[in-house]
Amino acid sequence: MTVTQEQADWFRGAFDGLVANIDQAILGKREVIRLVVTTLLSDGHMLLEDFPGTGKTVLAKALANTIEGTHSRIQFTPDLLPSDVTGVTIYDQGKGVFEFHRGPIFASVVLADEINRASPKTQSALLEVMEEGVVTVDGVGHSVGSPFMVIATQNPVEQAGTYKLPEAQLDRFLMKTSLGYPDHRTTVSLLLDASNRARASRVSPIIAGTSIVAMSQLASEVHVDASVMEYLSEIVTATRSDKDVLLGVSMRGALQLARAIKTWAIAAGRTYATPDDVRDLAVPVLAHRIILDPESDFAGVTAADVVSRILVDITPPVTRAT
Repeated sequence: MTVTQEQADWFRGAFDGLVANIDQAILGKREVIRLVVTTLLSDGHMLLEDFPGTGKTVLAKALANTIEGTHSRIQFTPDLLPSDVTGVTIYDQGKGVFEFHRGPIFASVVLADEINRASPKTQSALLEVMEEGVVTVDGVGHSVGSPFMVIATQNPVEQAGTYKLPEAQLDRFLMKTSLGYPDHRTTVSLLLDASNRARASRVSPIIAGTSIVAMSQLASEVHVDASVMEYLSEIVTATRSDKDVLLGVSMRGALQLARAIKTWAIAAGRTYATPDDVRDLAVPVLAHRIILDPESDFAGVTAADVVSRILVDITPPVTRAT
């Protein structure tokens, strides 16, 4: 199906409405909000890494309140068990049967708060559901429904007692970003409204979950020229041979970037993706999938630096593929 300009205009209006609604709770972070909404509409998951008190939890709650779906919050702790996340099968003596009791993962938007504080075994319980939208307990699969999005948070400080996310799980997150501290004007506005301790509660639903699914389907139909895909492939390939990289971006990462640029393009009111869409999303989509060489890491090189350098080195296409 070819996306029409009328459909693209409608999508842009709905997208901007979602962003503006969430912006009521998170002031001055419109670009980050756009990335989060893009992740949702690309059927992906978001990892927010930032210092404590920057609004990571508020952002996740505001997104959940914006769509007419269910939401849950899981506080990850060292003693959290996989069954505390996915649910458990319990024998009902009265009925004489085993019944599955759903865990908090069964929600439209799931906030996995401080995910790096749970054990690797518990973290791995998210792998299947993040990739396939299904939870398997005692050999039986249970769908979490659609839309479904995991927003995980972790703090770069206070690392004592935390567990680094394995590469296989990092690869499941479509994007990784951070909010950062607000600017001076936004800080003053927040201080004047300091008595309001529940900013996310101000956010009311403005769109149904079924409409989110429809928007995701429409975004997947956006046209991407072969030249843009070749450009994307060159960037991904370059991460695997860079002198500072031990392990580059996987094929899953390339596919997720291809999905994300379609959503980013139609959110701008276009029926087609451009090389600029790839450049806009390359760092948040690709950087967290790169494993740096230990010596380069020690020297202060970051994965974002690697991706930015590659974007400078590779010339984007200026004509369509023939």
